[in-house]
Amino acid sequence: MRKIAAAASTAGGWAIPLLDTESGDYLNQVYGGAAAFLFGRRTYEIFARYWGAMIDPSTSPIAAALNSRPKYVASTSLTDPQWAGTSILSGDVAGAVRDLKAQQDGELLVPGSGVLVRWLLAHELVDQLDLLTYPVVVGQGTRLFPDSGPDIALELVTTQTTSRGITIQTYRPLGRRPEYATSSADPNT
Repeated sequence: MRKIAAAASTAGGWAIPLLDTESGDYLNQVYGGAAAFLFGRRTYEIFARYWGAMIDPSTSPIAAALNSRPKYVASTSLTDPQWAGTSILSGDVAGAVRDLKAQQDGELLVPGSGVLVRWLLAHELVDQLDLLTYPVVVGQGTRLFPDSGPDIALELVTTQTTSRGITIQTYRPLGRRPEYATSSADPNT
């Protein structure tokens, strides 16, 4: 079965100065281990402009993986992708993703693509969630998890902290809501 791993990736210039050898090695391993990639349209366009335009992708494990493996884009507006090896998923995206998971072994990696990750989580299509937390508060921008959405119980699989304080956590959705504590205490006393 093809797994989907949703990775919160480095976005924006603030993350680059914080990268260290451990986080770089981790990202190289994650991208290098992916059998294919699944993108939302906006992230795909950003990646295609940068990674897809590299003169020599063999100089980077991430570029080599992205340029040599299948790429799928969930989009209703992208019609003519220019990055080699790209296929568009439209219509029944959930069915298409389920088919991709069933067709091959290996991991289907979702780099960034926050809107898509939230949609995949809501449709119970994420097998693993890899989160990198950088020691910085940006203060604005798109949140990975919205103010409203499904409650999802997660199981911690692995965790590590790098020399520059980046935490890397891997979670597995448990397919159920989290358990909540109930209190009989009166808040007025």
